[in-house]
Amino acid sequence: MLLDPRRGDFEDNAASPEQRSLLAIVGSLLVEISPAKLLFAWTVSLLLPGVLLGLAPLVASAWISSLSQHALDLTEMGAALALVAIAALGWFGGRPLIQIAETNFWSLNALAVQPSYAFAREALGHLAERIRRTDVTPAARMRLRRNCSVGAGILVSAGATLIAVLAWPASQWTAGLNDFALVHHLVVPTSANAVVLMSGYLAVASLAWSIADASMDQPVDLATFGTAPSEGSLWRVAHLSDLHVVGERYGFRIESGTVGPSGNGRFNRVLARLAEIHTTDPLDHVLITGDMTDAGRPSEWAEFLDALSCHPELAARIVMLPGNHDVNVVDRANPARLDLPFSPGKRLRQMRTLSAIAAVQGDRVCVIDNSGKPSATLNQALAPHRDRITQFAQHGGIRRAAALRGLFDDQFPMILPPDQNGGLGIAILNSNAETHFSFTNALGLVSEAQTRRLDAAIHHFPTAHWIIALHHHLMEYPMPVKTFAERIGTALINGSWFVRRLQAFADRSIVMHGHRHIDWIGTCGASKIVSAPSPVMGADAAYFLYPPNDCGAGPKALPHGARAGGYSQKLKCCRFSFVQSAEEIGNPAGRGTLGTEGQDGQRDRHANEGPEQAPKETPEEDRKQHHKRRDRQR
Repeated sequence: MLLDPRRGDFEDNAASPEQRSLLAIVGSLLVEISPAKLLFAWTVSLLLPGVLLGLAPLVASAWISSLSQHALDLTEMGAALALVAIAALGWFGGRPLIQIAETNFWSLNALAVQPSYAFAREALGHLAERIRRTDVTPAARMRLRRNCSVGAGILVSAGATLIAVLAWPASQWTAGLNDFALVHHLVVPTSANAVVLMSGYLAVASLAWSIADASMDQPVDLATFGTAPSEGSLWRVAHLSDLHVVGERYGFRIESGTVGPSGNGRFNRVLARLAEIHTTDPLDHVLITGDMTDAGRPSEWAEFLDALSCHPELAARIVMLPGNHDVNVVDRANPARLDLPFSPGKRLRQMRTLSAIAAVQGDRVCVIDNSGKPSATLNQALAPHRDRITQFAQHGGIRRAAALRGLFDDQFPMILPPDQNGGLGIAILNSNAETHFSFTNALGLVSEAQTRRLDAAIHHFPTAHWIIALHHHLMEYPMPVKTFAERIGTALINGSWFVRRLQAFADRSIVMHGHRHIDWIGTCGASKIVSAPSPVMGADAAYFLYPPNDCGAGPKALPHGARAGGYSQKLKCCRFSFVQSAEEIGNPAGRGTLGTEGQDGQRDRHANEGPEQAPKETPEEDRKQHHKRRDRQR
């Protein structure tokens, strides 16, 4: 056949970073993007919040000026009544004004300020590591990243200070009521006010962030596992991530393009193998940390839910959360496609994802109030909005989309509460940044509001142990990075800040995520972090189990994930099982696919070497083999 449609073509590689360079994708983006639409999006996302923020001090000063003027003329009854009216207006209008200013401040912080510092930090680090590529040891890489954090903070602070100084002459901080008669005269001053405020904040904050980043513990590989405890409650968890289900039998995935697998055969084999494992050794939970679908399309969600329906015992144990491919991919074939901030497309993808999450776990997980107390199950929380969601899904429209604004974000973090005192809870976060551009769909951000609710929920259950599940990786892994796009295009923008917030309850929690398709277990400070690879993408794709065995004493030996799992009330390390190759899953004619549960926290690395019994390794040999295997993967 001249062109076999089952093998795909260049359209399937349009947005694939594995098939095209970043420069090639950017070039296509610049040629195809709509400048008018991009300008309008920037106006709504950046300029309008900036103008509102810059306008706040002028409005406040005008109100204070008017109040002071009438206070001098209290001898007249009319002036007294005017004073009362103005005071009442300020009382009732002041709080919304403060809320508007605060909202726009944090909006600009998320869109421009924190990304500026993160970009500078990662760019400086990437450049330094490439210059010292041949002699960078893990310890040297850690020191280098600390130094780059400080250097980035100084550079960004200096640049922000310069911008604030240049914008200061055009700023205006006081105004009278008469000034608002000519609103167009205030556009430049309010814009300058916003630039001065945000630049000043960036100048101070970047230094504070850089010092905090440099002084905090950096991510390190987990060197070894401990010994199993003699007592304690144990849980068995399977961790999956980045399934990237497609909606067509011969469909290819955005990232891997035609060099990757087509269809959903690997995913179906993973489910079948997990079902076999569950039959012989029951699982407590199956955690999927995002990217269930490849682009959040209805056909992809239908394929995903149909696959789960064939395994009801697994479906009843699944806990999942949204990934960037579920909610942020505007157009799977066109990275230049842009959604306007009020476009119904983004809201529709959110509602599809929320509906699927509710269908799978809606009666088991709970949303929480600001005190951290579970207020209702997810299905109960969504019930009042059911008609609006279905009407929007059927008919679309900007007005219907606006009516659902905030509904998606308000559900996170949702939690699977611990079933007993000292039990295991799962906190489910949404780490997707508010992007409307296919090219920037992979960026992550955990909001301040969501972090506050997470903190309150964990403190509401003071004896519980927690899996903190999110999609994005918290910080850059302690290993070399091939391309700069991997460091900045996929990162959790405020990851180091979030890690510092997690330290308060690191002694009874473990963080599990996906996103980068990288197999890694490590620590960052007292926090244990597990990164799961994709079970469907790449030749060495894998899924990992967390069986009921724990090991080690003390806070430095808490359970860690992707290959180690289980939980105990003392929160120790665990034994594990794992499948090395996704291609072997569900293949009865192939070699053994499931690593047997080793003793004393050791992994049985010979499980895939055939039916013969493999010799057991010593802990030292196990560590050496682990590092050799990791180096080969790099």
